[in-house]
Parts: sequence; C-alpha cells; structure tokens
Amino acid sequence: MAMKLSILICALASSVCAFVPTKPTKISYFSQLRESSDENREKNTSAATEVEAESKPAVAATSGVKPTTVLDSAAAVVTLFTKADLQLLAEKANPTVKYYDPLKLADGNFWGEGNEATIGWLRHAEIKHGRVAMAAFVGYWVQSNYVFPWKQTLAGDLHPSVDLSPEAQWDATPLNAKLQIILVLGALEVWDECGGGIMPHYMKGRRPGKYPSFRLFRDTIHFVFDLYDPFNIWKGKMSKEKSERRLVMEINNGRLAMLGIF
Repeated sequence: MAMKLSILICALASSVCAFVPTKPTKISYFSQLRESSDENREKNTSAATEVEAESKPAVAATSGVKPTTVLDSAAAVVTLFTKADLQLLAEKANPTVKYYDPLKLADGNFWGEGNEATIGWLRHAEIKHGRVAMAAFVGYWVQSNYVFPWKQTLAGDLHPSVDLSPEAQWDATPLNAKLQIILVLGALEVWDECGGGIMPHYMKGRRPGKYPSFRLFRDTIHFVFDLYDPFNIWKGKMSKEKSERRLVMEINNGRLAMLGIF
C-alpha cells in the first residue's frame, strides 16, 4: 500500500510539473542550438560566464563537460547536454568502460521533447537515484544497529527494536508515520519538478542533479534549510576543478550504491 502511494505521488508530481516551462527557459532554444555555429556558441558561453560572475542564478557546466549554453533576457543560463557530452563524461567517470549505452537511450526522444531534453531526463534520473541509493545504503546499516531513543508516536510507542531487520522495522511502523514520510518525499519531488518556482526544468536547461533552493518557500512561507550546503560552508570555497572531480565521483559512487542496495 505504501509503495503504491509513493508511486502515485511521484507520478502526480511529474504530470503536474514536468513540462511546465519557467521564465528563464524557452523551448525554441533546442532548435536554435542545432542551427548555431561554433562561433556563436563560444560567444554565448563567454556571455554566460560574465553574467555568472555578476549574478548567482547562473547555472554552470559540470563534471568537466562543456555543454552548449544560451543566455536569455532573464539573465539565466540554460545548459543543454548532447550525446557527445555524455561520451566525454563517460570517459571521465570510467576510462576503461567509457561510453556504454546498449539500449540506445541517449538517442531517444522521450515524450516528443527532443534529444537534449531526453538526455537531461536520463542524467537527472541517474544522479537522483544514485543519491537515494547512497542514503539508503548508509541508512540500512545504521538502522540495523541504532534507532532513535525518543518516542515515535504521541501515544508513547517507541521505535521498532534493532532486533528487527530494517524491512521488519518498516512493517512495524504505524501507518500514519509511513504516510508522513511518503508525503514529505512527495513534496520534495514536486519541488524538484517545479524547479523551486525559479529554476528551469532539468529537461529544459537546468543542470542535471541540481536540486532547487528553498529560497522562495523560505521567503514567502516558512524558514527551511536548503538540502545542499544548508550552512553555506562550501559556498565560494571550492575551485571549479575540484567541484567537477567530486561531481564525477558522486556519479560513480551513486552507481555503486545502486548496485549495492539492489
């Protein structure tokens, strides 16, 4: 029941927000990029770099890949990845295996949105599932040895004992608690699909794997920390090269975690 409800929430989030363009994004960019020359692309990249230095909403290329960027009137950088970018990223992630796509997914055109949008969806999905798998792998180990000491319910019930496996602990968790967990995860998924009300969709120019800030929610509704670097510890302190290396490491660790948790 819980699994079905989780799938329903994720499906609803995708159907509501997946194809709603936000202000910084224009669908015509896909056709413009296919016809643009190398000279125009260099000019666009140079302009994007200048805007990034002046305003923080700019989205930079990641993982050593230098995809095509286009600057619109809202001063937001739209990043689009191609198959060539995937091949370059694959060599950085695994120089031995390199590019491996037996199902030819990178050549697809999901939902008629174009090849660049399809690649954006594939990259975002891999990074997201890798992060979930890494958290699940660590969580499985922790939950097998430790549970929260405080009461789980208002009635005074304690958390399930570590004598139970993590799967059995989930089965022993009250339904209302399960629904709260699924609801929060569904809300996070909706926020991601909608780009936080500020960023473009990851199929339409947002950097794959970049989770939107809660700034809009924080400014208008209630204070909440961002998921990534909530205390701004790494803000402006990590070089671009180091950041790119760590993003490639994250992809590799995520792939390993997906195999491990499976």
